[in-house]
Amino acid sequence: MSAADAPVAGLAVDPTAVLSVRGLRVSFGDHVVLERLDLDVAEHECVVLLGASGSGKSTLLRAVDLLEEVDDGVVALRGVDVTDPRVDADTVRARLGLVFQAYNLFDHLTLLDNLTLAPRLVHRRPRAEAEADAVAMLDRVGLAGREGAYPGQLSGGQQQRAAIARALLTGPDLLLLDEVTSALDPALVGEVLDILASVRATGTTMLVATHELGFARRVADRVCFLHAGRVWESGPPSIIDDPGTPELAAYLGG
Repeated sequence: MSAADAPVAGLAVDPTAVLSVRGLRVSFGDHVVLERLDLDVAEHECVVLLGASGSGKSTLLRAVDLLEEVDDGVVALRGVDVTDPRVDADTVRARLGLVFQAYNLFDHLTLLDNLTLAPRLVHRRPRAEAEADAVAMLDRVGLAGREGAYPGQLSGGQQQRAAIARALLTGPDLLLLDEVTSALDPALVGEVLDILASVRATGTTMLVATHELGFARRVADRVCFLHAGRVWESGPPSIIDDPGTPELAAYLGG
């Protein structure tokens, strides 16, 4: 059995969950960002992360995608420990879709080339097949006919929709979204949130860091409030209107 196939030992993760995090600790020097954090995301579930700036939402997403070094604890995908140092990080990332707040599209590539890069080079799919799927995905996010455009020719909302399309194109086990509307003009926020709502309606498993409370109410199965380095309160979207802890009430301005 390879390291990538080895079951998790020690910490009791949920083997049925797409994502199971136990006892996660991430620090930068003396600054501890995540401490003893536990979180599960089930198949087809949309979990929304709320929390003040600096609460660790982005750090958690980056740790799941193995972009941050984990000091302690376990991140498991479908019951397999991906924080095991013997596991190939690129293989793990190929199973995840991560959308950043700053789009991270390649400016020198067309949208078609941006979307097909990972399917062709990482997943080894034939160019014609990858391009056909990319064209269909661009149509799905409202960018039909723009496959030959460069990112600089698009609005911020269009670039973010293209970034979402790119993340979806490989059929990820889990879609990670990091404050994807924070860099947008207010007039463009709605169009991106509408796309994410349509993605959610297809049953895509999602972990979303956001400050958009309306979006959380609209699409979340569960809301997790991060505070003091861990999930401080968790529940249905109704906790936004009826927080169970003073910390969440303070965050919401109540």
